[in-house]
Amino acid sequence: MLPEDENLQPDLLEMTDEDGNTLLVQVTDYFFYNGQEYAILMDAPKEANTAEVPDEVGCYVVRVNAFTDENGEEMEEFVPVEDAELEERLIEIASTRLNNSEEEL
Repeated sequence: MLPEDENLQPDLLEMTDEDGNTLLVQVTDYFFYNGQEYAILMDAPKEANTAEVPDEVGCYVVRVNAFTDENGEEMEEFVPVEDAELEERLIEIASTRLNNSEEEL
């Protein structure tokens, strides 16, 4: 899981869904499966100053492509998972990880 230091801001990203809607999501966790890195993204709170969680929260699992840009800076690209079977397995893993982290609170 990401560090729980209140001085750190969560990684917020602006993404576009398949319908063209803009979503504000935060990176909740990273994990490896079969040698590939994945990230769990969740809808960010509507207001930046609150950690309030709405009744329904969108959760997404995406593949992480790490690369170095032309300036030598490490970058990450988040790519949707195309394989439905793989996506289902990754969602199971993400759900288990999120449930385990909630139990630790």
